[in-house]
Amino acid sequence: MTTSKFMQYLELTKPRLNLLAVLTTWAGFYMGADRGTSIWSLINTLVGSASIAAGCGTLNQWMEVEKDAQMHRTMHRPLPSKKITETSALFFGGILAVGGIILLFKMINPLTAFLGVLAIVSYIFFYTPLKKITSLCILVGAIPGALPPVMGWAAARDVVGIQGVVLFLILFFWQMPHFLAIGWLYRDDYTRAGFPMLSVLDPEGKAVGWISVIYALVLIPISLLPSILKMTTPIYLGVASILGFIFLIFSINLAVHKSRINARKLFLASIIYLPILFGVMVACKKISLG
Repeated sequence: MTTSKFMQYLELTKPRLNLLAVLTTWAGFYMGADRGTSIWSLINTLVGSASIAAGCGTLNQWMEVEKDAQMHRTMHRPLPSKKITETSALFFGGILAVGGIILLFKMINPLTAFLGVLAIVSYIFFYTPLKKITSLCILVGAIPGALPPVMGWAAARDVVGIQGVVLFLILFFWQMPHFLAIGWLYRDDYTRAGFPMLSVLDPEGKAVGWISVIYALVLIPISLLPSILKMTTPIYLGVASILGFIFLIFSINLAVHKSRINARKLFLASIIYLPILFGVMVACKKISLG
């Protein structure tokens, strides 16, 4: 395989998007692990989770090749540009997704593998088709997007528990302002492709802005739960509070002053917020497992 062909297959996996999934999987694993947890368990968890995420990204593009060909930001992807055949992409994505599930089942535990299956099913069989039907698809799409840290926690603990639910909720509510900002930035593309995203149905941006505010507001107390549950030291509580209010300010700014600039600012704030939040959570880990 040539370097060019390898890069095209790599692009199919959406590596930049899935890097966040891998990092939050690692964070969830670290938060749930004790001193006796094997490093090989972490490696297998990350490889399996990355394979599932890459498979989902590939299969998503396979299913949306016609839509991608109509949007400026996606028309040069490997499938619409005919650099990779649809059959090859289907086979490649299927191998990645199934391979990741098998690895997690064999080397980690059935619970983590089940969560991986849930991520694939919700992303490929529900979220992707719903994008063509309803703006509510982002609520479904937020489910697989919020599962990586839960998979990491389950891999370390073999149980989800309240802590795993909290990690899920943080990712779930964070995704709403993040997705809505993206929807506003690319609403012309979504209109061209016929996707009924909220930014398309709400051209003035009233709903987009204020829904972002609601989710960012709810995210604040949810993000404090790891400290309340004694998963972290009090330092995390303070940092999470500050980050939450800053994120909320960017959401309010978009709601009050609707523009591409403010949507981009909210998008950038979202991709800065999450790594810092989870980084501080990991640094301030307090929970001790027996």
